[in-house]
Amino acid sequence: MTPNNYREGMNTVDVTSLPQWMNLISHRVPGSIAELFAADPDRARTWQVTAGDLRIDFSKHQIDRPILDALIEVAGAMDVPGWRDAMMGGQAINSTEGRAVLHTALRAPRGSDLVIDGHDVMADVHEVRTAMAQYAQRIRTQVSAEGQITDVVNIGIGGSDLGPAMVTDALWAFGHRRIRSHFVSNVDGSEIVRTLRDLDPAHTLFIVVSKTFTTMETLMNAGTAREWLVAALGPDAVADHFAAVSTNLAAAAEFGIPAEQVFGFWDWVGGRYSVASAVGLSVMIAIGPDAFDEMCAGMHLIDRHFLEAPLADNAPVLLGLIGLWYVDVMGYGSKAVLPYAQELARFPAYLQQLDMESNGKSVRRDDRAVSVATGPVIWGEPGTNGQHAFYQLLHQGTQVIPVDFIGFATPGHMAATAPNPEVDGSVRHWDHHDALLANMFAQAEALAFGRLRPDSPHRSFAGDRPSTMILAPALTPSVLGQLIALYEHVVFVQGVIWGINSFDQWGVELGKELASGILSEITDPGVRRVSQRDGSTAAAIDWYRGRRR
Repeated sequence: MTPNNYREGMNTVDVTSLPQWMNLISHRVPGSIAELFAADPDRARTWQVTAGDLRIDFSKHQIDRPILDALIEVAGAMDVPGWRDAMMGGQAINSTEGRAVLHTALRAPRGSDLVIDGHDVMADVHEVRTAMAQYAQRIRTQVSAEGQITDVVNIGIGGSDLGPAMVTDALWAFGHRRIRSHFVSNVDGSEIVRTLRDLDPAHTLFIVVSKTFTTMETLMNAGTAREWLVAALGPDAVADHFAAVSTNLAAAAEFGIPAEQVFGFWDWVGGRYSVASAVGLSVMIAIGPDAFDEMCAGMHLIDRHFLEAPLADNAPVLLGLIGLWYVDVMGYGSKAVLPYAQELARFPAYLQQLDMESNGKSVRRDDRAVSVATGPVIWGEPGTNGQHAFYQLLHQGTQVIPVDFIGFATPGHMAATAPNPEVDGSVRHWDHHDALLANMFAQAEALAFGRLRPDSPHRSFAGDRPSTMILAPALTPSVLGQLIALYEHVVFVQGVIWGINSFDQWGVELGKELASGILSEITDPGVRRVSQRDGSTAAAIDWYRGRRR
């Protein structure tokens, strides 16, 4: 089957109708994790895969070779390789919106070829990247006291906020020493008021990130920022203190942003896949164009692995299939992502949007209801903080929650600069890092193997709590890019097998639509409530209107 007839053919396949699926669900849990290790002394070595700089150990799962082989057969039957090739080749696999899905093109190196409908996509990508780099360098190297930027405020929401905020936090050690980064997304005015409170208008740059320049939350926050700036410096200052990431040049110009400070991207870039596009402008200003390029190169490294590795050795395929086994066969509806790196504090939230907005669907591409569970709940916090919060449930709760552990051989802040023990106390930093990694290894071991205390049930740990461990030399821009791409492709694999479109997000529309009508009822006493408003919502509106101001 060729990519051109995917919409007529593969869109109609229900995975549960396949003999490969029936074979998969006929398998039973093959004993405890401890028994699997006892039966296969070489399991720790053979049940791992390397992708780029990532060492991925999936030996601590209740899965044996027949189950894994059955999962791989399901991936083949649902033509994961064909869908992958169709995506990277520019086919319109986002069927509900009639769009290609080409975030992988954003990180392909210069000289790559990708022509869609006679148009050179890669030329567009690198033209924008070059313009971004020139602007970022200008901001980073300004030396005049009057025009020097010390604070960059990214105003966006969803993928226009989560990606840049997560990456900037993760790579803080690679950041510019003068420039501080801030992120405003919530329409709750307290966020932007708190952000602006200690900033100097003369030294602040705002980046408004909205593809259409119509996103309600973003435009409201941008308007507040503009009023704050104009009150201090006058309307002419807008051109020097605002940039935009948008395709709506007219609206940006009306706002006061010059065309040369508006950076575009394309409808084939989904928001949650967009950090390597112009949406990452605030990231590029923070870490510099070279480090930004390294991050993109790391993404591309995993893209090539996903494209070229056989299914049985393909890291995103294997992790996607293991996740599918837990959701659909074992009935585990949740997954914890636990990075043992404080820099990755926002990574679980980033993955929440990536996974849950992509695969939180109940309708297949052919408009029929899905017949299996889709999309686990993704959550997590950095270790060791989480150990003193929710690990009790992980170890002894009634729910089994698979875990992804992420750790690094070298701390990110030490990977960014050559350590100097006399200046930065790096010897003590190694004490911290040794303790951090010891805790991660211990938690994975305890979850998998437990410890039974017949004399004290309260101190007994059943074990058989599965986990994947992802290790890398250091949290560098390249390695962060590899992690992002790894999880992107895991989500893709699962979406293909479930038969859903992972690249739309209609589920966010209804609430936004209703909010517009409710807002008019709140702000205009002359607006009468529509008859369809339910009693509970009507009462809440009345309560608020009676106490507003």
